[in-house]
Amino acid sequence: MTTLTNKDREQLQAEFDRHLEVGLHHGAQLAVYVDGDLAVDFAGGTTGPDGAETTTDTRHLIFSCTKPYAGVGLHQLIEQGEAAYDDQVIEHWPEFADSGTQKAEITIRQVLSHTAGIPYGDFDDQPEKWGDWNAVVQAMEDIEPVFEPGEQPAYHTFNYGWIVGELIHRISDQHVDEYVADHVFTPLGMDHSSIGLHPDEDDDVAALSGFEMYDRCRDPGEGLGIPASDSADAFNDEAVRRAVIPAANGISTARDMARFYACMANGGELDGTRLLDAETVTEATRTYAETDADGTLSRPARYALGFWTGGLANDMFGSFSRERMFGHAGLGSIFGWGDPELNVGFAYVTNGIREESWEHAARISGMSDAVRLALCE
Repeated sequence: MTTLTNKDREQLQAEFDRHLEVGLHHGAQLAVYVDGDLAVDFAGGTTGPDGAETTTDTRHLIFSCTKPYAGVGLHQLIEQGEAAYDDQVIEHWPEFADSGTQKAEITIRQVLSHTAGIPYGDFDDQPEKWGDWNAVVQAMEDIEPVFEPGEQPAYHTFNYGWIVGELIHRISDQHVDEYVADHVFTPLGMDHSSIGLHPDEDDDVAALSGFEMYDRCRDPGEGLGIPASDSADAFNDEAVRRAVIPAANGISTARDMARFYACMANGGELDGTRLLDAETVTEATRTYAETDADGTLSRPARYALGFWTGGLANDMFGSFSRERMFGHAGLGSIFGWGDPELNVGFAYVTNGIREESWEHAARISGMSDAVRLALCE
């Protein structure tokens, strides 16, 4: 059994505190589950530049770390026999494409593995419409492939969630936010998690801060191409937070996210609650698509079905990264991963956004390394 000693926790706390002290972000949380038990649950800093104290219960917007939550909902329906990975999307959503077209060939497996060929479109730049699910559905029906389906791995920043979400809706007759709440968050005790803010709840989510160029720790060269302040402003907007964006506006804590990955690392079961059969977890977390130059991100990538997999140089899983590790990143320094070999679930959540990916990867990788070193001593 893997254990963490008090000395191990003190070393992790020091690394966690160092990130705050040097100003990498205003507030953060770190949580680690080991063999099904919560071993680390740190919080520090503030909920924004002038915010209150960040606690372990402070909810954060987790950006693309939402994708695995929605993905597991679809995996559940497939496990129940309501659909199959190699079904064409039009079998469940006929209006998605015209029969006989290239787009009609897109399968559920391709959507989950970012190989559907429709990674971006005009709807990405229309946040005023993101809260209108009918507009979402129409946009996905109108979009045309930019890559041949099944050929080019290209990260589907928003479209992954729109398509997975409507598939869940069509198959289960429940909207994706309600389905994931009923079948993932509530059963697993993820009490601080949701996809978007509910209409009747206060916006108590930590404020996002976009660190500008003069705040950089170093200049790594080419960045993401999106001003950090623009991303922060867009997702601090209450209308965007109250929309249902299954690829980008999940709300959670590090503790909830680590619990989710602890469940997946343990074969889909935790504390007597089973989200998925072990065979489904294995299917969902093995690599299906790999590229040296992602069609959206322009960097090496490995995709499972709703998750990223490890084992690439300089990925966010750390220096000990292995392909059987699986997880997902969110804009800013937000990352969660599961390690079935060590039976560990990890989550690091912050409220800072910077333009360049280098700093995100470096700090998350460093935190992942600190946890793995403590576990393997």
